[in-house]
Amino acid sequence: MDEETYRRLYVRDPFPEPRFAFDGLKHMTLYFQEYEAAVAYYEQVLGEPGYVEGAGTRGWKLGETWLTILKGGTGRPTNVEVTIVMQTPAEADRLQRAFIDAGGRGDPPSDQLVYRRVRSCPVRDPFGTDILIICPYAGTDVDRPG
Repeated sequence: MDEETYRRLYVRDPFPEPRFAFDGLKHMTLYFQEYEAAVAYYEQVLGEPGYVEGAGTRGWKLGETWLTILKGGTGRPTNVEVTIVMQTPAEADRLQRAFIDAGGRGDPPSDQLVYRRVRSCPVRDPFGTDILIICPYAGTDVDRPG
């Protein structure tokens, strides 16, 4: 499907006014019962955490966002997908490969229309967390229709 058809089918025009003055989503927290194993996995992929608090909190700065891992998980939702946005399609592919090489699994990278044209590199960590690594292609933006 071409981008104009995609936009016409799925993006509202006129675009609804936001109810609040959002600045963005700046933080994602994941809870793991297998905390030590999760920290080891994410350290293998992302390197040392930039934030360490006690024995149950680790955080990595991902661009303008923090990814935090906490010890716990009882009663937490498992139907969550974390999306990580990369600067280039090659970096999206490289990060997906790092997650898979560390023990995750994923489908081959592909180009998709998801609000805009993106490189899509899905992966699932060994604990069942779905991670979607994307990179928007230049000049594609349906966040602001028109």
